[in-house]
Amino acid sequence: MLELQNAILEMVARGETLVAVGDRLCREVEILAPGVICSILEVDGAGLLHPIAGPSLPAHYSAAIDGIMTGPMVGSCGSAAYLAEPVAVTDIANDPRWSEFAQLALPLGLRACWSSPILNGKGAVIGTFAFYYRESRGPSALEQALVNTCLHLCAIAISHHRWQMEQTRRALEDTLTGLPNRAAFNAALTHMSCDVAGSWGLLMLDLDNLKIVNDTFGHHVGDRLIEVTAERVARTVAPDKAYRLGGDEFAVLVRSPAALRDLERVAGSILAALALPADCGGHFTAPRATVGGALLAADDGVAERVRQHADFALYHAKETSRGGFVRYWPGIGSRITKRLDTIRRVDDALREDRLLPHYQPIYRLDTGEIVGFEALCRMREGDRILPTRQFQEATTDLGVATTLTERMLGLVASDIRNWLDSGLQIDHVAVNLCSADLHGGRLADQLRTIFSAARVPLGMIILEVTESVYMGRADQAVSQQIHALREQGLRIALDDFGTGFASLTHLMTVPIDFLKIDKTFVDRLTGDGVSRAIVEGLLHIARELNVQVVAEGIEMQEQADLLSAAGCRLGQGYLLSQPVNVENATALLVDQARSNSTGKYAG
Repeated sequence: MLELQNAILEMVARGETLVAVGDRLCREVEILAPGVICSILEVDGAGLLHPIAGPSLPAHYSAAIDGIMTGPMVGSCGSAAYLAEPVAVTDIANDPRWSEFAQLALPLGLRACWSSPILNGKGAVIGTFAFYYRESRGPSALEQALVNTCLHLCAIAISHHRWQMEQTRRALEDTLTGLPNRAAFNAALTHMSCDVAGSWGLLMLDLDNLKIVNDTFGHHVGDRLIEVTAERVARTVAPDKAYRLGGDEFAVLVRSPAALRDLERVAGSILAALALPADCGGHFTAPRATVGGALLAADDGVAERVRQHADFALYHAKETSRGGFVRYWPGIGSRITKRLDTIRRVDDALREDRLLPHYQPIYRLDTGEIVGFEALCRMREGDRILPTRQFQEATTDLGVATTLTERMLGLVASDIRNWLDSGLQIDHVAVNLCSADLHGGRLADQLRTIFSAARVPLGMIILEVTESVYMGRADQAVSQQIHALREQGLRIALDDFGTGFASLTHLMTVPIDFLKIDKTFVDRLTGDGVSRAIVEGLLHIARELNVQVVAEGIEMQEQADLLSAAGCRLGQGYLLSQPVNVENATALLVDQARSNSTGKYAG
């Protein structure tokens, strides 16, 4: 018995399965007590019986017992578990506790059964240990001694098994939402078959407003937003499984036939469910999410390929359809690869200090005087200077975009300071902003810090924002940022007017100081009465609103003359000057100073 005890404890310590431990224990006991048929059952939290081991019992017998509820009249084992005390039935054929189960035992030659409850350290029943006999009898003294030892060993084995299962559950469960976590998701993917195209798919989901909620209301509200998202996604996609991968990332493993037939419908249902406002710690807000999806294709080969495709679709959705759904298509991967390569190149240039501003002068069309510059980002690669359009895709990455803006602001501030120290007069320098700058919440502080350190008045800075950036969001975040920046003394220019949303009503609601007419209108001025009428109308509206107008993309003298005749005072374009480096921009200011002219924006 001592050898038996040591052998079983060693198996438990080695982490062998509960089934293996139970099987070994039963076989050893049956050797020590000839004529005995040994059985071990587990009792779960709901009071249901589950076979662990019974090597001498046929499989159909154990299967018949599995899932039976314990009770006072449920054979020997069910009764022992229910009463938490040993139950010895010496005549299965006639004992009322076996009336519903005798037909299982008697054909096997089982005539008696003695079962004892297995208790954990707190005295709760966690299983039963039973001896079956082929004759009508109860336990002998040796068998009683064996059972006392085995109950202790079974309690250790079952408790250890449950501890292991709890650790596994915790390791595979997200603590905040209760959903399966990234580890569970990865494990699930490893078991997915890739033999039949379309047999399963993935939806990848990112919350769009978690950072804003965290920054505005605190992380306790953000946590509640995550919980609400988890509840709604899991409920919407059931019976398919939802996972929280961490942070604001979720995934859905799609396997149900209806969902596989219409992935777009499932994604739409998720977005619709999330769109409803919820009480998140006292603040009513709605989770905003973007979804990408992919189905298993015939040439995928491995589950990881499907995951990559769904990630590609999500990435593309966040850049082109934020708040919506994009399904993977074969060409999307190469486009994203190109974008990621551009992001990497710009990231390298930022680290290696290879970004620099070029300045395009803004002139008074009536006097030819320089009144300001528009700062344009350039990137040095080898002996080439690349214009913004060749790395514009990198600004789709929020981190790169905001870092790029911060670097440009610092360079512009330094150049303005040098011009001022040299006695060169200039009214302003315009800097372009992207959506990420206005949604990050740090722009106002960045501007104060950077220009204060350079001793440059904020009134010398014009921030250029396109219509698509300004009006492309339903929330008020951008508008609030713009108002706050203007209160600090900064001026705002609405750039590329005539593209994007191009609504005249914006001019009544958007707080701006300058309106920049897009090159597409300027290009059509010559010989196009419609474009000329539109430009003249815009100039009239701007005068009424006390907004100054800058015409972009002037390339011909006729365009400059028509604009000037229509009352447009300010312009920029290759006719006047292409963008130049800081040295040439300084030279232009020096030449202008020599002619004793100063440039001011005139109303």
